[in-house]
Amino acid sequence: MKRLSRIVASALLVLLTTTGVAQATTAHDALRGYGEGDVVTRGDFIRAAVQVLNLENTEVDESIDLPYRRVARGLEKYVRVAHEKDALEAFGYDLLLAQGVSRGDALRIVTSLTDLSSSNSVAFKDVRSGTPEEEAVQVAVEEDWMQPIRDDLFGVRRKLTGREGILLLRKVSGDNSNAAPSIKTNAKTIKVNFGSQKRLMNLPKTQILESIWSVIERQYLYSDKIDVDEAAFGAAEGLVKSLGDKYTTFMRPVRAKQFQTQINGEVTGIGAQVEYIDGVLTIVSPIKGSPAEAAGLEPGDQVLKVDGVPLAGLSFMDAVEKVRGPKGSTIKMTIRRQGIELDFNVMRDIIRVPEAIITWQGDIAVVQLTQFGRITQQELRPQMEIISEKNPQGIVLDLRSNPGGLLSAANLVVSLFVPKGTPYVEVRSRQDQSLSLTTQEQVIDDNVKLVVLVNEGSASASEIVAGALQDLGRGTIVGAKTFGKGTVQQVLQFNDQSSLKITIAEWYTPDGNKIDGIGVYPDLGISEIDGRDEPLLKALDLLR
Repeated sequence: MKRLSRIVASALLVLLTTTGVAQATTAHDALRGYGEGDVVTRGDFIRAAVQVLNLENTEVDESIDLPYRRVARGLEKYVRVAHEKDALEAFGYDLLLAQGVSRGDALRIVTSLTDLSSSNSVAFKDVRSGTPEEEAVQVAVEEDWMQPIRDDLFGVRRKLTGREGILLLRKVSGDNSNAAPSIKTNAKTIKVNFGSQKRLMNLPKTQILESIWSVIERQYLYSDKIDVDEAAFGAAEGLVKSLGDKYTTFMRPVRAKQFQTQINGEVTGIGAQVEYIDGVLTIVSPIKGSPAEAAGLEPGDQVLKVDGVPLAGLSFMDAVEKVRGPKGSTIKMTIRRQGIELDFNVMRDIIRVPEAIITWQGDIAVVQLTQFGRITQQELRPQMEIISEKNPQGIVLDLRSNPGGLLSAANLVVSLFVPKGTPYVEVRSRQDQSLSLTTQEQVIDDNVKLVVLVNEGSASASEIVAGALQDLGRGTIVGAKTFGKGTVQQVLQFNDQSSLKITIAEWYTPDGNKIDGIGVYPDLGISEIDGRDEPLLKALDLLR
């Protein structure tokens, strides 16, 4: 009996003697939900391998901090076991658990978890001699865990698919049945309608693209450098970039996760909303209380360099990634402001966005919204109900430097001040145009006066709210002309956790006023003077 079989048999014996009825996790259950061609993430594979090998109860010192960055709570116990077994040496400080795991790294994980080794060598062009990877591949060959993709090429850089992952873990666990794993194919197909919808638009130059890839796979000299995942992501990014729309972007798994984290109210970085304007990364607004605000960054600042490295020529997301970084690290930003280049040192931090900040000026409630995220959706309405119970003389809705967010959150905010079923935005897409109506009951009575504060940093959902309340005659808009982002984006998430953020529509105010590139003009134009918050003072004066 092979050593691996002894390990598995021993583990099953422990389970049966301690519980009497315990059943080991199968490979299929451990990777449930992965389609045949879906790329298995590092985090999911580590968890699956620990489960299948029945190592979840391995004794580890939980008081010791893990030497890795950003380990999700749900994966921590599995990462601790893998760390104890020295199975994560290939990944370094940042495990990047949301990224796809390669075939080679998957083999290194399972060989470390099973304590198997080999002193033999292999002859594959993509496997370097004398490395831990070579030992893992040799074990896989000897144990018949995984087949090479060619006689001279193992495919260690290729990403592990759902089918490969289930087969590998099935064999590692001692289940050597020849039956192919039953895999649920759950990949979504996105169809783009063209014209009368009777005809589907095919991917441009499909035959050329497939021919190029075929030639690369068969003839490219440096075959060990072929990365299927990188090729696919690069092609997707190039396809999206060809649209020339700064708001339509393809996000790889890590960036997609960061985007969702930001919408959920927490980001890691300097704390500033940024956009690409004329090909330059531009600060729309620093978040209140953020390192960016403390360092003195202002709306309109153009980011030219990060730590001396020019951002020119980078994509929007690549430029943003240069700005982001670990908590506590300091970034040197070269900014162009009104034609003058300035340097700012900003310490990165975890930015928890307080989306609603409520204060009182006498009997006037001042409601400051910093963004339209999920916190606004979940928590603002109960707070406004409390304000209503106190019978305020008036309300100031402060949307200054609010970069926007979720359209559904804008719906909620408008619904606080107008009857349910009131048109608040007109959405125009390729297929149709329609007026969207508020979907919740009004909270603040019509007899409570409202002033909305805006500035050049008020964008997107902020402009939807300001434009709606202005057209409906429900509030007086005070401040400066808004940013002018009048398009709607939808986020589509794929099975490998990458995402496409795509512009699907343009919106107009209820009266049909265009916002994109124009903005919302205030009823009263007022700016801050010598540090005095003149817009707020004027708002309070109007409500008294």
